[in-house]
Amino acid sequence: MMPFSNAVRAALALAGAVLIVYVQQLRLDSALERAKNAENDATRLSADLDDARENPIVITKYVDRVREIRVKGDTIIQKVPVYVTAEADAACTVPVGFVRLHDAAAGNTPPDNPGDADARPSGVALSAVAETVADNYTAYYELAARYDALRDKLRRSPFVTIDQDESVAR
Repeated sequence: MMPFSNAVRAALALAGAVLIVYVQQLRLDSALERAKNAENDATRLSADLDDARENPIVITKYVDRVREIRVKGDTIIQKVPVYVTAEADAACTVPVGFVRLHDAAAGNTPPDNPGDADARPSGVALSAVAETVADNYTAYYELAARYDALRDKLRRSPFVTIDQDESVAR
């Protein structure tokens, strides 16, 4: 009976050793995975830190650019009475149809069908139209500056690739 008992003990000891090695391998694999994730996080954080270090300049440049655009736009709007005088306002009738078409374009919606009422005077002065157009162009240039700042930020990012035609970001 003794030899059988020794064989069982040896088998149990071997099974225990295999189990210990298996558990240790699982722990090692888990530690390696955590280390790999930590390295990836460190790389990502390093890139974010580099971007943050550059960002104050980019943000300041962007804010200055938008401020410059707004000042120029406000200057143009202030000069509307010089270029569109009260006499021009009196001489030019802005029809209801023009106002409806402008409002539809501003809302990016197709206008309703034209009618006889569209030919009537709207009561909107030509100078008001000029101010609105100048303000709209100013807003366009502000948005274009914001887009340029965002595109430049994305180009510096290691996590984004912008295609050559600049229309598709991945």
